[in-house]
Amino acid sequence: MELSEKKGHLINSLINEGILSTKEIIAAFRKVKREDFVQPQYREYAYADEPLPIIEGQTISQPYTVAAMTEALQPAAGQKILEIGAGSGYQAAILSEIIGEKGKIITTERIEKLAEFAAKNLRKASCMNVIVINFDGTQGYEKEAPYERIIVTARAPDIPKALIDQLKVNGIMVIPVEDQLLRIRKTEKGNIEKTFLGYYAFVPLIGKYGYKE
Repeated sequence: MELSEKKGHLINSLINEGILSTKEIIAAFRKVKREDFVQPQYREYAYADEPLPIIEGQTISQPYTVAAMTEALQPAAGQKILEIGAGSGYQAAILSEIIGEKGKIITTERIEKLAEFAAKNLRKASCMNVIVINFDGTQGYEKEAPYERIIVTARAPDIPKALIDQLKVNGIMVIPVEDQLLRIRKTEKGNIEKTFLGYYAFVPLIGKYGYKE
């Protein structure tokens, strides 16, 4: 089976399961080539609904998880988004398509070689609205704050206060805390509203306000 056919089957499955439902997000999944964000030896498995090894002991999340997190984030054209944990760049590429030329994504990655890997993949995919920064994302990225959306792609022990502070009022953050995926909305009074999205497994979020190495 050709990769394009495998991709079609995967996306249709995610739609039928109700995981993918927003037309702009579906269009982004159809356009972005996941095979460009995995290592060459795993290319034929790019559209298996499972995580795959990348480099530095990390993984690219399974498409189901990327779809669920993207839908929960509710990204829209023109937004500024902070991603914590660039990985191979795949999640940022999906968001890049959705926010368009007037939007901007800052994606942090604490592992230098992985940041370089993500940047290379994103350049190859012509994602010109994404900036990859080798930085401890548990601190957010104050220089570009505030953000309309924040997405965290690793499991945190708690919600870092820095991320709440850098989220705009009425902004949305999607973050795994321990084994629970949460959607956080910041209210006008500066409080947060939490929505439980399900149980998921992620690699640990390492950093000043995350887990220690």
